Amino acid sequence: MTDTRGGAEADAQGGLFSMTGRQWLILLMVQLSNLLFGMTITLANLVLPQVRGTFSATQDEISWVVTLNLVATAVATPLTGWLAARVGWRNMMFFTVLGFTVSSFLCGIATSLETLVMARVAQGAFGAPIMPMGQAILLATFPPHLQPMALVMWGVGAVFGPVVGPILGAMATEAWNWRAAFFMIVPPGIAALVTIWFALSDHTERRKLRFDWIGFLALSVALICAQLICDRGQRLDWFDSSQITIYAFLGIVALWVFIAHCLTAKEPFLSPSLLLDRNFSIGILLAFAMGMLSFTSLVLFPSLLHDLRGYPDSVIGTLIAARGLGNWAAFLFIARLTKVAPRFAIGAGLALQGGASYWMAQFDINVTEFDVFWSHFLVGLGQSVTFTPMTVMAFTTLPRHQITEGSAVFTLMRNFGSSLFISMAVMVLVRSTSINYSEMMEFISPYRMALGIYGLPAPWDPETATGLSRISREVQRQAAMIGYVNAFYLMAITGFLSVPLALLLRSKAPAR
Repeated sequence: MTDTRGGAEADAQGGLFSMTGRQWLILLMVQLSNLLFGMTITLANLVLPQVRGTFSATQDEISWVVTLNLVATAVATPLTGWLAARVGWRNMMFFTVLGFTVSSFLCGIATSLETLVMARVAQGAFGAPIMPMGQAILLATFPPHLQPMALVMWGVGAVFGPVVGPILGAMATEAWNWRAAFFMIVPPGIAALVTIWFALSDHTERRKLRFDWIGFLALSVALICAQLICDRGQRLDWFDSSQITIYAFLGIVALWVFIAHCLTAKEPFLSPSLLLDRNFSIGILLAFAMGMLSFTSLVLFPSLLHDLRGYPDSVIGTLIAARGLGNWAAFLFIARLTKVAPRFAIGAGLALQGGASYWMAQFDINVTEFDVFWSHFLVGLGQSVTFTPMTVMAFTTLPRHQITEGSAVFTLMRNFGSSLFISMAVMVLVRSTSINYSEMMEFISPYRMALGIYGLPAPWDPETATGLSRISREVQRQAAMIGYVNAFYLMAITGFLSVPLALLLRSKAPAR
């Protein structure tokens, strides 16, 4: 690829003001692309109830709108390195963003559930390379002393998109309907296309690489099966379902074929030599942990605040947007901290996310807006504090020719960690709610003297059907809150257990 660093590497003290106009344009391009992709992560969950009503779909049917999008993203992500080499960076980014924008528009004009699902599959497939390509482009075109600052600014788009998406989506949905949430992706998509065409005008070089179909198909089947098991296991009662058992069998066989093939093939689909790099191996474990912590609260809190507290979508979106403020706050110091103490920054960021999750686990049914706002602020701060040094250290020892392939693996692990942990958290929520509801309802009876005390509200009279119904609804709320608390404890444990990984990273890159 053409290297646009020029003589910037020699000027290691130039700082932010040493960036060229082309570098600023590249930075704007990857930020727009990341923001575009990030906005759609939470939009589908936000409009799912309205979509279900429009198409008169069951809960199981509507779940495919999210499930197949995640499956398509997981399958397409590992193709990034090969496609980028074959078609060149500019063509890769341009047609990826074009396809993503068009498929988002098709989601908005879908007239049936089947059409919407097909458009979401296309959206996932086209969107998969956006983040790894943006990351690889920055690492390859910015000198080492500017990489922390560039990655911070790139990361703002990556993490701010899922925050601003629900806010704008809620406003658009309330003003019109759920289709507007998908249509609003189109304008930033067009802006991203323009910047891509000019920013990457020098990056058109192509290389012919042999495509390893066996490795790709084996990895694709393994990822698809793993995603389907995680997403549909709770709904189908796990291994009591023959469908889940078949997914597990196929996934294990495909994973075995992929590993054996990578170790024996002359030119495997994903090179095992990537894992021989210590920093990169630890980095993808950290990326997996970061994925587990990144979007779980964005999935849990809208339903918690809407169902248990009665907040409207616009207020929920505003409260969750505090994550974005945390991301921006980290921008003030994280570039310098990455240069001075990167391992400390990674550990501190993970500890912040674990601490914020522990704070969430102390919430009760009367949780306040103050608690929601500032706990999300800490989550956003912790994410930005962790992400930049984690990315820099993961790639600092990786050869330049493996950066694009490494970025695809890095993003794949982050996405898979996110989808896996969301499924685990929802499983904990559903099971905890069910178990606590059944246990608490054992104490609800017209014959229990504690419920016969004077002063009990008349609507809660246990001797009437209406009273019992209202008591049941309140018990359901309390049981659900316990379920959310348990899910937040799971997040906290994950954050704290990930901190020691930062100590395993090499503080300095060996000579290459």
